[in-house]
Amino acid sequence: MANGLTAAMLVYYLADLPRHGGLEVSALTVGVLTAAFFAAELVLSPIFGVLSDRFGHHRLMQVGPLFGAVAVVLTALTTDLFVLGGTRLLEGASAAVSVPSILGHLAAVTAGDEGLRGRAAARFEGVTVAGLGAGVAAAGVLYTVLGPPAFYLNALLYVASLLVYRYGVTEAERPDQGLAGQRDGAWRRYRALLRASHVWLLAPTWIALNAALGLYTSQTLFQLVRAPDPRFADQLLVGGFGPLQVTAGFVVAGLVFFAGLAFWGDRFQRYRRTTIIVYGLIGGAVLAASALALNHSAGLPILAYVPILLAAGAGLFVLAGATPAALGLLADMSEHSPDDRGALMGLYSVFFSLGQIGGLLLGGVVADATGLDGIFAATLLILGIALAPLAHLRRFEVRAERAT
Repeated sequence: MANGLTAAMLVYYLADLPRHGGLEVSALTVGVLTAAFFAAELVLSPIFGVLSDRFGHHRLMQVGPLFGAVAVVLTALTTDLFVLGGTRLLEGASAAVSVPSILGHLAAVTAGDEGLRGRAAARFEGVTVAGLGAGVAAAGVLYTVLGPPAFYLNALLYVASLLVYRYGVTEAERPDQGLAGQRDGAWRRYRALLRASHVWLLAPTWIALNAALGLYTSQTLFQLVRAPDPRFADQLLVGGFGPLQVTAGFVVAGLVFFAGLAFWGDRFQRYRRTTIIVYGLIGGAVLAASALALNHSAGLPILAYVPILLAAGAGLFVLAGATPAALGLLADMSEHSPDDRGALMGLYSVFFSLGQIGGLLLGGVVADATGLDGIFAATLLILGIALAPLAHLRRFEVRAERAT
């Protein structure tokens, strides 16, 4: 929630920065600042993943909130774009510590139970989306009422998460502790993991899927709330929306996405992971096409919006299944290297960050040039790329099933 609150309020803050003594901010600058978060997560996640295997997942996950608390306090104190970039790097480091240790813990405690793993993967994605959604929803209200001092509240949220990690989680028993604790062997095994073909089979799809999602994390939000651009006067959704209106829309979308996560997470025993991913990518294409139609629906009668919105909601519901399926597939891969679950699950953050960075930077470029039309068209292109390697991934999944 603290992460989502910062991400959304930062967009409002950047759009409002000249009023607080800062510079005018372009869409590309918003993309770069947001990408800085994922750049830090990308670089640091493998390191902290290996460290979590060595020192214990529970111990490492408690470090992340400390980085996050410092980052959000600094955000409230400056309008300098370079300093704001530094705070995004620090908050990215917070995620880089937390995510591999949490996912390594979940992979360990769900080993050997496919149904439990499906539910755990879906609930991890679910509470992540719920927290981010709650942060985005609260951001409009808090920034409207408090302005930049609302960033200070994030420090309290990070303290709350620290308390949850410290007292709400018990380190899983790890009979491989002696092996994982060998410093020299840990990095050798990590290099061996990176050379494993089955890991890289998942990479293109996971990166492309997150690139598509990255187009919507901040860039679409910025396009909705920015001052109306006369170049895009024919685009209904570009500019003129207030933070509270955007909050209401994101709450509805979050509820649909959360329902989709719950639905698909309970179907890991019925469908292969790759099947759910294919359905999700098709759903994402339906969502993007519906959004493109909505963006050019000015002047239509009210009833004409109903089928467009229903199609968008259905697409979002189906798209939700792709993320826990990919996470579950990565957890399945960790069964081949149980001593290095944290390191392998750290690749979740690597692929996630690569996709987010690519999506954010691409979004900044196409949004500056074509408004939201470019965002929706880029989504369709990226989803097509994500489909390409799935046949190879399917063959690996089938072989793994036969082996067990």
